[in-house]
Amino acid sequence: MEQKIIAAFDFDGTLTTKDTFVEFMKFTHSPVTFYLKAFLCIPFILAYKWKMVPNYVAKQKIFSFFYKGMKYDDFLSYGKQFAKEIDKFVRQDTLQLLQDHKNRKHKIYVISAGGIEWIEYWCKLNGVDKVIATTVETDEKGRLTGRFSSKNCYGEEKVRRFLKEEPSRSSYILYAYGDSEGDKYLLAFADYGELV
Repeated sequence: MEQKIIAAFDFDGTLTTKDTFVEFMKFTHSPVTFYLKAFLCIPFILAYKWKMVPNYVAKQKIFSFFYKGMKYDDFLSYGKQFAKEIDKFVRQDTLQLLQDHKNRKHKIYVISAGGIEWIEYWCKLNGVDKVIATTVETDEKGRLTGRFSSKNCYGEEKVRRFLKEEPSRSSYILYAYGDSEGDKYLLAFADYGELV
């Protein structure tokens, strides 16, 4: 049986020129509120930079600081609105790679530590077949708890989550594209991994 071909792309820094989590926080808050909250998050950022806490701990602390208590419906609405802004900082060279794979009828994945609430809408508009990303937790009243309902989709978690979707490794050839430390496991796992 002929192997199918899958192309897996990281999102932030690979398909975009900016970290969309930061841009999303700016989009959902006034400049004054954003910079005030960002200043108060400096301890979490420094703890991560100094390797005192892992990536997912720092990210969840920051996420909680910005969004805990927000109605999920409002968060989702922000995500839909923000998805339209992403084109302003898309990397055209990597987007062309994605389109080249799509034109050859390859299956396209985006695997990101970013939030599915804004990434998925952009991906649907650009022919991506499947998005694997970090998801958020809500309480019984439909408000954000400030925690993630999935592990942060970063590092080894990217490979683990991808294999849940595509467990039969011998049935496909995998191309993977990433730009950072968080992508190294996925790039190593691929038949053809490219640091962009």
